[in-house]
Amino acid sequence: MVWSGSWVAERLGVELVGDGRPEGDSELKDLLGLALRRNPKRAHLLVSNVLGKHVPQKPSVVYGTGFELGRRVRKLLGDTEARRAVVLGYAETATGLGHAVADGLGVAPYLHSTRRPVEGVARAGGFEESHSHATSHLLLPEDPALLAGDRGPAGPEGTGTDAPLVLVDDEFSTGNTVLNTIRALHERYPRSRYVIVALVDMRSPADRGRLAGFAAEIGARVDLVARGSGTVTLPEGVLAKGQALVAAHEPEPAGATAHGAAGPAAPGPRPCTRVDLRWPAGVPDGGRHGFTPAHRAVLEPALPAMAARIAGALGDARRVLVLGFEELMYAPLRLGTALEDHTDAEVRYSTTTRSPVLALDDPGYAIRTRLVFPAHDNPADGPGDRYAYNVAGAGFDAVVLAVDSAADTPELHAPDGLLAQLAAHTDHVLLAVVPTYVPSRPHPRAPERQEPPVLPEPLRGPAFSSYAPDEVGWLLQDLSDTELEAPTEEREEAIQSGGAHYAESLPVEYQPSAAYQELFKAALELSAARVARAVGTVTETVLAERGPRPVLVSLARAGTPVGVLMRRWARHRHGIDLPHYAVSIVRGRGIDANALRWLAAHHDPADVVFVDGWTGKGAITRELSAALAGFAGFDPEIAVLADPGGCVRTYGTREDFLIPSACLNSTVSGLISRTVLRADLVGPEDFHGAKFYRELADTDVSGHFLDTVAAHFDEVVDAVDAEAKELLAADRAPTWEGWAAVERISEEYGIHDVNLVKPGVGETTRVLLRRVPWKILAGRGAGADLDHIRLLAEQRGVPVEEVDGLPYSCVGLIHPKYTRGATGADGKAVESK
Repeated sequence: MVWSGSWVAERLGVELVGDGRPEGDSELKDLLGLALRRNPKRAHLLVSNVLGKHVPQKPSVVYGTGFELGRRVRKLLGDTEARRAVVLGYAETATGLGHAVADGLGVAPYLHSTRRPVEGVARAGGFEESHSHATSHLLLPEDPALLAGDRGPAGPEGTGTDAPLVLVDDEFSTGNTVLNTIRALHERYPRSRYVIVALVDMRSPADRGRLAGFAAEIGARVDLVARGSGTVTLPEGVLAKGQALVAAHEPEPAGATAHGAAGPAAPGPRPCTRVDLRWPAGVPDGGRHGFTPAHRAVLEPALPAMAARIAGALGDARRVLVLGFEELMYAPLRLGTALEDHTDAEVRYSTTTRSPVLALDDPGYAIRTRLVFPAHDNPADGPGDRYAYNVAGAGFDAVVLAVDSAADTPELHAPDGLLAQLAAHTDHVLLAVVPTYVPSRPHPRAPERQEPPVLPEPLRGPAFSSYAPDEVGWLLQDLSDTELEAPTEEREEAIQSGGAHYAESLPVEYQPSAAYQELFKAALELSAARVARAVGTVTETVLAERGPRPVLVSLARAGTPVGVLMRRWARHRHGIDLPHYAVSIVRGRGIDANALRWLAAHHDPADVVFVDGWTGKGAITRELSAALAGFAGFDPEIAVLADPGGCVRTYGTREDFLIPSACLNSTVSGLISRTVLRADLVGPEDFHGAKFYRELADTDVSGHFLDTVAAHFDEVVDAVDAEAKELLAADRAPTWEGWAAVERISEEYGIHDVNLVKPGVGETTRVLLRRVPWKILAGRGAGADLDHIRLLAEQRGVPVEEVDGLPYSCVGLIHPKYTRGATGADGKAVESK
């Protein structure tokens, strides 16, 4: 047999060295192969043969490996401590492994980290995995006490505290991720004992010495349990060599289907057979919100019947793959183990993944084939490619795809979706959908919730905002007397560390210098006619498609000046007064549900047209679509002035040009702050909050901006009529080109977090005004539209790098992995070393 790491080892000089026993090297190579990552931070990928992620393996082997590790942990802890332990697995790779370890302990509840925010579930913590393709982890237990260490009596005192925490990952390479997790949790939930579990311990001698020092530092015992151990030796320059090898062997563009010599899936719809699993009610789909021994007791006896339903739909298939989905690893794994017991067919198990890896059809390489397909679970970080490895060409005559119901979307069933990709490489595709677990609501016997009180009427100027009272009604609550501002650097540190959400505080309002104010005025004079034309075009499109009297609802606050201008155009050109309101939407938290309730009580939801200023990569577009899923009648389509990201179908232009309202903050938006959503200020029956900065009235240019643009309405009428007519007849389907560019930039600059890449002149301005900027990418030869960007960058000491092939005029990069050291003593950004 050829070792599946030999191709990489020979070309990069990477070597796996066992733990010193004579059989150590061979055992390690049985566990691991090697592949090349498409990741600027690490060249190689250790590919486990027993994890069930990249390499299809017997479900019994995958589950048995984790279960046996759990048994070893139970023996280490003893029965008393094992009954009090909590197991924490890492997303996405170790969610199934961690769950199997918890099963091996037999009495431990299980929780895994997640990259999927869930509305209504508070974070109990978060951490970063620096080398990963997708770095941010959230902890979202349904019961926050799960992590608090209170797990019943301990010893004769019966204190009920200090329960051991068992952390499970697929590999322990440097130890940074696990130790950082322990450090973060220990500050919040201190305890005296931790156990780290991994399939392989591959730390260097230096890293091994750190563990004892770390345990002494936090005053706790930290044990390690691993299936195999050894080290990885990496020659000098391995990262550059690995990137060169990837470039040489992956000529096809990202997004193509890679399968050795095989081509992409054939176009057109692909049939699949749905299997009704009859998943037991109340049993979570996994450990995202916690999985208890009581859940386990219900699931176990239900597994044989579910496997029988799958087997009945398989017919005479002899080689079957059960394919899980990203973090959903445990449910398909257990369906696979039950199917093994129920059929004579050969059963294998693996899952899809976010991680991009080079595929190469060579027996000495661990990733032989790759299927590429669009994300299909409406991820919070937006659309992008997902992967299934070693599935194509593996000879499976049936594939059972298991997803949760949140991922059973049109994208899954699209002509280029995962189902179609699978159907091109197997005769029979079955779809088994596990209900997405929603954390419980109040107990059925609890008193019925009273109807919410009547919501207040919208706030209007001049009492709230400098806009005229008929221009906009703000469906917000006034928090003007509340201290909400925090220094930019402190906010950035809290946001990136997971300690706070960006909507829980406000940045200190940027006060423009005299030179910047003059630049704003010049920019307004330069672009006012172009803005007027875009306003007219998008308004005419809305009137034609959503008329005769749409209700404009702008997304505060960037959308509000645009909503006011659209209302002015409709009145100027057609003599109609359109209702206009402003509501709050928060990335990761959704839209203000009470504002929607107010709108539904006063208007037909079908008449509501949501308005925003511009699109960057489309995060808010996706946020709105997801947020409205539970509200009948509202159309999630957003009308924007400019759509450089190709994210919407209703727009004034798709050019990335300077919209002067992006140059300033509250002083061009009616003196209103960005919106605030914080539990101690915004109750369940309240609108989201915002502040009215009355004290900035002397520098307010909100009215000046509106009047200057509106003064050009008459001169652009002919151009607007022609453009609107052309757009109404055109194919305006979103292309999402902006998102693809953002993903590419995120990888090229080693950021690995699309939320830190802000495309377009509007978003770049916001980076410079509100966040901690790292650098600015400017399209080579970009003109006066970027004058204010260059001035702000100079003031903050941020480098501006001219680049070719940028689909936007500019892109702002937020400083990655922000710490207080990311700015100098003078407050200016510095290059990371």
